[in-house]
Amino acid sequence: MYLIVIAWMYVVLMMSVAEATHPTGTLLGALVTFVLYGVGPVALVVYLMGAPSRRKAIKAREAAEAAQATTLMPSSLEPDAGRHAAGGAQAVAADTGIAPVRKEP
Repeated sequence: MYLIVIAWMYVVLMMSVAEATHPTGTLLGALVTFVLYGVGPVALVVYLMGAPSRRKAIKAREAAEAAQATTLMPSSLEPDAGRHAAGGAQAVAADTGIAPVRKEP
């Protein structure tokens, strides 16, 4: 793929040189020729040709992140390793001084 890009840039460079050295040509015309015939289309082609490899790299990165997340985080089905309840009423009553059960008026 890069061989075609290099060859096309060589052709465009020669077109720009011919534009600049022609008696009626200008440096501005050579610059416009180089940008519009060379840099613009080549950048677009390289970007489009690299899309499958970028997509493959993104999927591989997402798969690696998912695998890492499953190995680091415990499953939600496993029991808690602690001995106390997660939200016990004793801690609420001791911290705030409010009874854990309200009486109806």
